[in-house]
Amino acid sequence: MTFASLGKSFTMLLIAALSLAGCAANSNAPELEPARFVAMQEGPGEEYVIGPLDELTIHVWRNEELGAKVQVRPDGRITTPLVSDMPAVGKTPTMLSEDIRLQLSQYIEDPLVTVIVNKFAGTFSQQVRIVGATEKPASLPYRANMTLLDAMISVGGLSEYAAGNRAKLIRFNKETGQQKEYRLRLGDLLNDGDSSANVMLKPGDVIIIPESMF
Repeated sequence: MTFASLGKSFTMLLIAALSLAGCAANSNAPELEPARFVAMQEGPGEEYVIGPLDELTIHVWRNEELGAKVQVRPDGRITTPLVSDMPAVGKTPTMLSEDIRLQLSQYIEDPLVTVIVNKFAGTFSQQVRIVGATEKPASLPYRANMTLLDAMISVGGLSEYAAGNRAKLIRFNKETGQQKEYRLRLGDLLNDGDSSANVMLKPGDVIIIPESMF
């Protein structure tokens, strides 16, 4: 089964779960703390995990000829001068720079390597997915300090028949393997400008927006 088909199946299961849960389940779910605005960072966070098709800049201090701008291939690997078919997917930039450093140390003494992610798509677990009654459901690469408002702007807001204040956020805990559900007040945020309804997002969050029943 491909990643695309897995994603579609996952989305269908989430929407079905929302329909079965109904309004009562959503009203019992807790709310997240309002977002605290900080200096925004356009790139991925420090713990960003490199995914296929990400664009990287590899810099080797005092050895510019060994650096390169590369795109991670669909097979998850990159090739730079003196480094062939290095696995990149699933690593943070720090991890990848260390692996490249070890490879280059066979040829030069004490190389200092830096990996910068220029354009990022993210792995499945590094995306924020918005499904249901929105203008354009999407999977968005997670950015550092990303908020609910950022995500909703990216997908064009709510559709005409969306029940924004019955939306929910599903958050998965990687350590325990469990998921937790939170209430969202998208109607208050987008229609009334209520900043207290804006929350910080995390990689892997799923936002589900139901349609109004009337």
